Amino acid sequence: MTLNDTLNDLVAPVCAGMGYDIVRMQLSRKVLQIMAERADGRPMTVEDCAALSRAISPVLDEHDPIEDDYTLEVSSPGIDRPLVKLNDFDRFKGFEAKLETVVLIDGRKRFSGRLQGIDGSDVVLTFNGADIRVPFDQIAKAKLVLTDELLAACASQSEE
Repeated sequence: MTLNDTLNDLVAPVCAGMGYDIVRMQLSRKVLQIMAERADGRPMTVEDCAALSRAISPVLDEHDPIEDDYTLEVSSPGIDRPLVKLNDFDRFKGFEAKLETVVLIDGRKRFSGRLQGIDGSDVVLTFNGADIRVPFDQIAKAKLVLTDELLAACASQSEE
């Protein structure tokens, strides 16, 4: 079992029990960053992050899965959030996104365009006026692009 698997096994149940989903968890330079969102779709608040941090910290202290000293950082994914799960590409269909692939696709690795959702295990993105299909397992990283349209959608969501 890898350290990431161990961390996920420890942290995911705590988050789920409190009504949160893990967006991304990564350990780098002695910082364990846990990016989470509310399972009910409402915007994350500073209080949400603090509550999660207070709940996760004792679990990590008890099991001590990380050998060295580290800092726990709990945050929201933000408006221009990373897209890490296949479902994210469908959930944010219609918004602008940037993605980088592991291998060359049509001679390039970087794409920016409007998400058209998913088709099976492919992400469909309108790039340079044409729809391209990118196998999800070939995406190295992806995120939403901060646009007026995305800001407006986030603002209307927080008013609900």
